[in-house]
Amino acid sequence: MQAGKLPIDVLGRLLEGVEITDPRVVLGPQTGEDAALIDFGDRYLVAKTDPITFATDLIGWYLVNVNANDIAVMGATPKWLLATLLLPERTDEREVTEIFEQLSEACSDLDINLVGGHTEITYGIDRPVAVGALLGEVDKDAAVFSSGVRPGDALLLTKGIAIEGASILARETTDTLLDCGVRRGVIETAAAGLHEPGISVVRDARIACAAGKVHAMHDPTEGGLSGGLYELAAASGLGLEVDFEAIPILTECSIICEALGLDPLGLIASGALLAAVAPEDAVAVIEELADGGIPAYVVGSATDKHQDVKLCKTGKPVEFPRFPRDEIARYFSDT
Repeated sequence: MQAGKLPIDVLGRLLEGVEITDPRVVLGPQTGEDAALIDFGDRYLVAKTDPITFATDLIGWYLVNVNANDIAVMGATPKWLLATLLLPERTDEREVTEIFEQLSEACSDLDINLVGGHTEITYGIDRPVAVGALLGEVDKDAAVFSSGVRPGDALLLTKGIAIEGASILARETTDTLLDCGVRRGVIETAAAGLHEPGISVVRDARIACAAGKVHAMHDPTEGGLSGGLYELAAASGLGLEVDFEAIPILTECSIICEALGLDPLGLIASGALLAAVAPEDAVAVIEELADGGIPAYVVGSATDKHQDVKLCKTGKPVEFPRFPRDEIARYFSDT
């Protein structure tokens, strides 16, 4: 199989065979849902695990933020992190120290406690691999599910795409981009996107939920906006229709993707929150996000067409592009 996430249909079949025997598991593994929910009496414990495999630079920072995003889109607060670091045999103590400093800084920024994990030097890998297991909590009446999309909901997207993908490519393929004629200033802007506008959607999710009726949220990570939309459609059983002209594709992302022959719609896109909001609350949510320094845009709406994801381009709806694997996985596999 190719590098990247399992195809959603394959994953769906595998998850159908998973048996949940503990009645406290409110939400187990399901396609399109970002985390599990476990009943802990007056609230839900929210549990998530996610690896970092594409990035090597600032891998500890990525680890905290991508896991925190998946907790936040459930309407929850990320709290406790366990981190597993698998490092190549050539790794020295300085490199390990840098990763731990990244973990500590990112945890401090989001008020997350690093409570444990495992670190080892292992054979058979040529780059660091980091895996996070993050726990959070949420009041039972505040939990948000990807399955909660309702027909007519406005689809909101914050910041733009693809912040994470452009940042990784800028950091990992600098020389290649320069050879392709990409200006150094564009590369530096994309690389800085890790911190500004940033790949965290924790604040985005908190502000949105406080401003209006948010029926569903999703973090379009691996697979990019395309993957996020199809996962949201799969979880809710509804259709989605997106206006291509309304999608905020960041200038530096467009330039980098054009240089490397990639499509921004399929590029890993942490930093952009995808939310289904009651149509009457869309303006209020956008205004509150703007007040918090977070731009947001209505990019489409939910329909009652079963798992049908359409892209309206020049006024004509066509199937939204699907990608067998994330564009960044395709690039690194093919080079």
